[in-house]
Amino acid sequence: MDNTYLQARIDATKALITAAEDLLLVLMLEDTPTNRSYTLNTGQSIVTVTKKDADKLSALIDSLYNRLATLDARLNGGGRQAVCAF
Repeated sequence: MDNTYLQARIDATKALITAAEDLLLVLMLEDTPTNRSYTLNTGQSIVTVTKKDADKLSALIDSLYNRLATLDARLNGGGRQAVCAF
């Protein structure tokens, strides 16, 4: 994968994280009926959530953060090591 592609995927994943977190905030803070549903298209799947299954949305957010970390490691290199000079 080239750097341009990886950066585009990182940017898209960040946008998805923001949308998912905003949706979770709406579900948790607003006086939303439990049967009202919201849909979020992640590009790989379409997730529909209601207030009662906000835990599913939280799991999606965690998954997106993991994806972001993986993409970042591919772009910037992973496993950085600390060097101690005596």
